[in-house]
Amino acid sequence: MSLGPVLVVEDDRNIASLMVTYLQGEGFNTIVAHDGERALQLARRHQPIFVILDLMLPELDGWSVCREIRKHSEVPILILTARGEEVDRLLGFSLAADDYVVKPFSPREVVQRVKAILRRARPGPAPGRFPLAQDGLVLEPEKHRLTLHGREVPLTPSEFRLLQALMSAPGRVFTREELLGSLHQRGEVVVDRVVDVHIGKLRQKIEDDPTHPHYIHTVRGVGYRFVEPRAD
Repeated sequence: MSLGPVLVVEDDRNIASLMVTYLQGEGFNTIVAHDGERALQLARRHQPIFVILDLMLPELDGWSVCREIRKHSEVPILILTARGEEVDRLLGFSLAADDYVVKPFSPREVVQRVKAILRRARPGPAPGRFPLAQDGLVLEPEKHRLTLHGREVPLTPSEFRLLQALMSAPGRVFTREELLGSLHQRGEVVVDRVVDVHIGKLRQKIEDDPTHPHYIHTVRGVGYRFVEPRAD
């Protein structure tokens, strides 16, 4: 099924073993790290297609591992943690994690989330999928690529889906609930502040001045809209 391994980063060896069993049962190759330092070594060496990352790790905690991975890779990351407070959830998404599961969890559900995120991250050919372009920003759904004035801009899968939704209807105001639907298509319960976190990250990547954005406008009390084309 997979071109590369799924990296499971979990210090509890029983949980790690259980996750490996379920992943391999679905055809995934797997590699395992039980501490943060080893996780980074394996990530650099094997270029995994997905990372399942526990937060409470020896040597180097999961937040630090996530930050380091994001410096050189856009691989999808799913965070596992026993801490479910909203502040932790928002911090996870601000670090560009793609999903978040609170312990105790169902290994079967985690594997299904992995498969769903990978499907969204690598969409297959579909009729009517064409580049979306405006003011030097070009999003190519078929190639899962974004360029800004010819320079490629790396996006996480969640950032890509969010921007694609906005660019598909310039000028239309999307509510946070609608945008959440584009991020979490399987119906997971998530907080709407996650959209704000992703919008902030997108603005940092595509706006000349994120505090005065050109492309993504805030509609206070409602949501966001992508700038309308200028009439020539």
